[in-house]
Amino acid sequence: MYQVPRGTSDILPTEQLYWRFIEQKVVHVCQLYGYERIDTPVFEDTGLFTRGVGEGTDIVEKEMYTFEDRGGNKLTLLPEGTAPVCRAYLEHGLHNLPQPVKLYYFVSAFRYERPQAGRYRQHHQFGCEAIGESDPALDAEVIDMAWHFFQSLGLNRLTLLINSIGCKQCRPKYLAILKDYYGKYAQNLCADCKVRLERNPLRLLDCKQPSCQQVADAAPRNIDYLCPSCDEHFKRLQKYLDLLGFPFQINPRLVRGLDYYTRTVFEIQPEEEGSQSTIVGGGRYDDLIEELGGKPTPAVGFATGIERIVRNLKREGIAVPLLPKPHVFLAFVGDEAGAEAMKLAAKLRRAGIGVIEAMGSRSLKAQLRQADALGARYTLIVGEQELKSHSVILRDMTTAQQKTVSLHQIENELRDQITSRE
Repeated sequence: MYQVPRGTSDILPTEQLYWRFIEQKVVHVCQLYGYERIDTPVFEDTGLFTRGVGEGTDIVEKEMYTFEDRGGNKLTLLPEGTAPVCRAYLEHGLHNLPQPVKLYYFVSAFRYERPQAGRYRQHHQFGCEAIGESDPALDAEVIDMAWHFFQSLGLNRLTLLINSIGCKQCRPKYLAILKDYYGKYAQNLCADCKVRLERNPLRLLDCKQPSCQQVADAAPRNIDYLCPSCDEHFKRLQKYLDLLGFPFQINPRLVRGLDYYTRTVFEIQPEEEGSQSTIVGGGRYDDLIEELGGKPTPAVGFATGIERIVRNLKREGIAVPLLPKPHVFLAFVGDEAGAEAMKLAAKLRRAGIGVIEAMGSRSLKAQLRQADALGARYTLIVGEQELKSHSVILRDMTTAQQKTVSLHQIENELRDQITSRE
């Protein structure tokens, strides 16, 4: 028997109320901050990610789903959402719009990694990007937006971590110092970090292996080697976060896993679980647009995994609204009544009244049990007598009281009943 591929999951109807709840909050918060929706293809030219995300990253080297299509084009399923948005920004001339351009998106992201709690090979992200402005006030606004979003969901026990990883002017000096420090411990590093030491030394600070973490804890801090411009940017960000009342922590080991980040990087984590369950990560990427062929364009954004949000909502016991269901179940007795019931169901639906119609040839008793199991407020019953009198029985499933209503009055009667109970 076939099963879902490892690292993927089915989102069943019983789970959909969490997803719809999150999506509604996303739309509302994005409107408050002036973000507009963008949708990009589920696959892109592989070069977009090798060039934008970085060839030395785990994503590019180990995790991407890459294939060649029948035209010989090398394509990759989206491993993340920022690079495609930047590609669209360039391709469609969005630099001609008032800056910053503020965009948000939902994407399915694909990464071949070891499945674990909150981490899937196909997962779903909500992200936002603000492109075209270098003011650290925009960094603070993006962080505020992420925080506001989680608060709107009822998630409040969170920790904000920030850092600055500098820019292409000051980072080379820091990387040289970092490599020199790590060179003393090269023999004790894990296999991945031995490669990172040569190809991507900044990622050494993000290793989760216990032996490497001890080395990272005592490593030189990048915030001590920032150029004057980056240092001023980071100080202003902290000032703005203080003004907004954020209890942030500076984490010198926070670097994120993508090469395009510059200056500000941040994460929001549940207080109980720490870095393995980060629910949002982001930062500034002032060089990415230029790396993809455009003019130098500052930008900042974040992404959050929907599956991890759902997991935290459940863990916190946060009740989410039930999805609306049809109020009415339509039962019938006999084939002729079934045909009339079909007509009535179609009429009520077109009038905006949700109806679940009985099917098959089950007894009326069985149909009423089905209506009760579905949680219907009312059941309409059409039988031989109702056909003759052009009427229908309206049964209140809560009180079991019922009455006969003419067909031409049933729509208004249902509206009145439903409205009085809302």
